[in-house]
Amino acid sequence: MAEEHNHNHEEENIIWITNEEGKEEAFEILMSFDSEHFAKSYVLYFPAGKGEDEEIEILASSYTQDEDGNQGHLQPVETDEEWDRIEEMLATFLADEDEE
Repeated sequence: MAEEHNHNHEEENIIWITNEEGKEEAFEILMSFDSEHFAKSYVLYFPAGKGEDEEIEILASSYTQDEDGNQGHLQPVETDEEWDRIEEMLATFLADEDEE
């Protein structure tokens, strides 16, 4: 039973993004956070299925939620100020991971 639960949990951490060629690609969500300052939510993700020792490129997008709390469309991060905030959150997240 536990294995099945695990699988479902992993699925929740996957987002599908259509690339320029119109192909859907799976990305694993690393973390997400809300920023009151920018009145947006952000998600950090990387290509799914990468090994632990492979170097991964971490991508970030902002998104908005509708009234029902459903995730809206991913938007590109536009400003350096937003990138600074994302990098700050990522550094904190990674530092916390290391402590465990």
